[in-house]
Amino acid sequence: MSKIVIVGASGFIATSARKFFLQNNHSVISISRRNFRKIKNEIKIISEDYSEKDIITKIKNSDVLFHLVGIGKQTVENDYQTINYEFTKKIINICKSAKIKHIVYLSGLGVSKNTPLGYFISKYKSERAIINSGLNYTIFRPSFVVGKNDYLTKNLKNQAKQNKLFIPGSGKFKFQPISINDVVRVFDKTLNNNKFRNKVLDLVGPKIITYEKYVELFSQITKTSFQKLNLETAYYKAISNPNPPFELDDLNLLVGNFIGNHKKLQKITNLKFSQPNEILESSSLS
Repeated sequence: MSKIVIVGASGFIATSARKFFLQNNHSVISISRRNFRKIKNEIKIISEDYSEKDIITKIKNSDVLFHLVGIGKQTVENDYQTINYEFTKKIINICKSAKIKHIVYLSGLGVSKNTPLGYFISKYKSERAIINSGLNYTIFRPSFVVGKNDYLTKNLKNQAKQNKLFIPGSGKFKFQPISINDVVRVFDKTLNNNKFRNKVLDLVGPKIITYEKYVELFSQITKTSFQKLNLETAYYKAISNPNPPFELDDLNLLVGNFIGNHKKLQKITNLKFSQPNEILESSSLS
């Protein structure tokens, strides 16, 4: 049994991880800025500023901290530099003060030192801060993580309610969706496993698929028609419409054609991963 700290507990991926770890008899301490529903047997901490004096004694000597805080959309109040990078430095200090030696971090697929995108720049700087921290680390670079309440699926469901699914541009953009159920199993593999020590791994599914094909599969499940949306129009709506079909940074991620190394992930985890049609056809998404 491991003593696990999960930071950003109210998020989609974090909620699934908390449930999985608790079901597998681990000790879980969940922390968030805002209130969230407590799961039986977990320790719940609400801290607006993640003050060390409120947290350290409760998480001291934990085995691993999962840093799952991050934003994919900037606002005046919450920008990439502050939330993705500056907060990561704070979490590193918390780990050191609490004598937690292992940190697991969710970065982003497409992150590199040459990226021009603000989101990826903040994630890259966070990766470097963790790598240079002296802590044992496992950094995952995820593609779109798909599950009951993920952003991509909720967006498609909202479009389906309007009886029309949109495909920006050609729709030939490639990506590698991965099931949330597979993600939490990968997380489980990192516990007390030296294979993951000081590794940066792409967290991607086994199949490369175009966005157009993915939407076609979704449309078959929901019995919803779909249509192409001019890419220039999609970008215009993203910067001028408060509720666009696609947010600006989502378009950047899709158009980027970011592909990862699934074979390396599969080899190190020795897991069988779900295919896109299995993800979409699961009862939780239908």
